Amino acid sequence: MTSREAQVVSTPQSADPPRPRGRLAEVVARLTYPFRRGAAPAKQPATGFYTDTTVCIGCKACEVACKQWNQLPADGFNWSGNSYDNTGELSASSLRHVKFIEQFADVLPPPPSPNGRMSLDVLPAEPPPANRWLMMSDVCKHCAAAPCQQACPTGAILYNEFANVYIQRDICNGCAYCVAACPFGVITRSHFDGHTHKCTLCYDRQKDGLVPACAKACPTASIQFGPVEELRERARQRVEELHSRAVPGAYLYGDSPTETYTELNSFYLLVDRPATYGLPEAPFNPWIHMTGDYVRAVLSGLGAMGGLLAVFLVMGQ
Repeated sequence: MTSREAQVVSTPQSADPPRPRGRLAEVVARLTYPFRRGAAPAKQPATGFYTDTTVCIGCKACEVACKQWNQLPADGFNWSGNSYDNTGELSASSLRHVKFIEQFADVLPPPPSPNGRMSLDVLPAEPPPANRWLMMSDVCKHCAAAPCQQACPTGAILYNEFANVYIQRDICNGCAYCVAACPFGVITRSHFDGHTHKCTLCYDRQKDGLVPACAKACPTASIQFGPVEELRERARQRVEELHSRAVPGAYLYGDSPTETYTELNSFYLLVDRPATYGLPEAPFNPWIHMTGDYVRAVLSGLGAMGGLLAVFLVMGQ
């Protein structure tokens, strides 16, 4: 054995936790261990997604990569009859979903004139809109103040060190309060384990310094990942570029807070109304309207206690 090997063997493992001394100390340690808090991980810059829908080609590579990395079951191959999109929507087994918004002009040809020639006065005043498919890879918005996190009664939903909204499945009791609170319809309760599921922003990959699987697999860089502030600046430059290239309808959705909702850490560049993409025009946080409910509940409780006290005093006389 070399001197180096002997040094390694003789050196104690400093990573081993100190063992309590004595039987009483061991019993106390076992009783108090479940109530101890572990060391919180160091805060990191907030990360998120910027999705540029103008370059999305609907290849669904992000869906496949998400399913493969998270080991999610397939959704089957069923034609809905309404779209070429067979996934349909976000679910507990589809944490990413590429929407196909198919816009086609349904303009009938003008009727012929009595002499058999085309009459100019029956032609449409404006040319019909161009046929197009709008593609959008939908995912959890990772809101800066998430209603799902505020509605969770068990503390299963929290913000991790990357400021991502994360669901701890082992603490989730399946009450589905978060499902009702989310204005975007992102969270779904699973039929195979009873817990709620949504995008984790590949928390395990981020901890190892890797890009989320969906952004890594996107062939057109429609899904971009990184620090949120850098993504917002990059997105604003992209909007200016599109405006200069005769796309005046390009705008950002969720990049800044409104009167009824906070900014989104997963935001989008769109070229049509939010409702066209299945997004709420003006999302609102139900928590904003809860102040009056709490005040009324407290006043009602105090009134009931006062009434009972008055009854007891009268009966005691």
